[in-house]
Amino acid sequence: MDHQPLQTPIQPGAPRRTVGRRIRAATIAVAAVAVAVLAAACSGDRATDEIVSTEGAPTAGSETESTTAVTTPAPAEGESDPSGTTVTLLTHDSFALSPETLEAFTAETGIEVEQLASGDAGALVAQACLTAGEPLGDVLFGIDNTFLQRGLDCGMFEPYTSPGLADVPDHFELDPEHRVTPVDFGDVCLNYWIDAFDGSPPPPASLDDLTDPAYAGMLVVQSPETSSPGLAFLLATIAHYGDGWEEYWAALRDNGVAVTAGWEDAYWGEFIAGGGERPIVVSYASSPPAEVIFADPPVDEPPTGVVTASCYRQIEFAGVLAGAGNPGGAQALIDFMLTPTFQNDVPLNMFVFPVATTATLPDVFVAHAEIADDPFMVDPAEVEAQRNAWTDRWVEIVLR
Repeated sequence: MDHQPLQTPIQPGAPRRTVGRRIRAATIAVAAVAVAVLAAACSGDRATDEIVSTEGAPTAGSETESTTAVTTPAPAEGESDPSGTTVTLLTHDSFALSPETLEAFTAETGIEVEQLASGDAGALVAQACLTAGEPLGDVLFGIDNTFLQRGLDCGMFEPYTSPGLADVPDHFELDPEHRVTPVDFGDVCLNYWIDAFDGSPPPPASLDDLTDPAYAGMLVVQSPETSSPGLAFLLATIAHYGDGWEEYWAALRDNGVAVTAGWEDAYWGEFIAGGGERPIVVSYASSPPAEVIFADPPVDEPPTGVVTASCYRQIEFAGVLAGAGNPGGAQALIDFMLTPTFQNDVPLNMFVFPVATTATLPDVFVAHAEIADDPFMVDPAEVEAQRNAWTDRWVEIVLR
């Protein structure tokens, strides 16, 4: 099917590319996304202290109706009414919405939105920390659990409790001081090419399967030093195996795991979707619906499946920046991000899941997306404290 070049959504904070080529096996310009890494202690099995459940979040067939509207917060004493002003939104490069969504915010509040993109999520947070207290904007969207503790520690956010949080399950709120507000979530998971497993062995069902010689030479992952999903997958193994994660990665190395710098190199290079030979890749739970949406020629079913027992939960946040020039407008925009107008627009633009129970998933997500019931997670403070040590050790084990 001929079409205009489309920007394919990929992991938050990763550079975009245009899609305009046909892929073998009747496929697919796939888009995988992510939102960022989450919370609970690493132990020998999935953490139980702060398990993130999907209960209460939008699920397949969610049809909740809402008439939620944004009202501009009443200005505090000494502050002016933000109506008629401009609010500056700092984002990573992968932020995407339908044009009419932010137009609806302006129509409801009288506040214009100016967006400034600042590279990937890491660059976004680094820049915001450097300018903490004297920010380049009013609101930051796109800090994930990988960088959450860093952002909190550098004092870049002003606490704000949005009334829209009444529609968000508590387990998405990782900061009790409400310096950040959860907006969307997604899972980094093993994906597999279905037709490659029409005999023996069967598709992998767990992390343990990947060390079985029957799956030798089948897996491609991304480096946790340079890739958000690569780091998420490493964290999944740390959460699951605890101190045994090093032995697990040594076993993957011995079983022929391939490593790429980023998601595109893995998915479009080594994985079958892009013409490679490997049938298992680290990608996203939302990759199958993206396969259907971007398939050229069209397909009714995705060619890929998801190993939900391998998934690592990522949550993406927004926050009012400390020292914002338009704090009232910033608060109004945070409120708007939790309304159905914004939340319903998230899946098909950024290929992540809305956090609000008032949101309705699009039909293609209902049909083809899978949400892990019990995703892996590591506390953001632990990630911040151990990230460099873990990735350095991973390099020693896998690449040297």
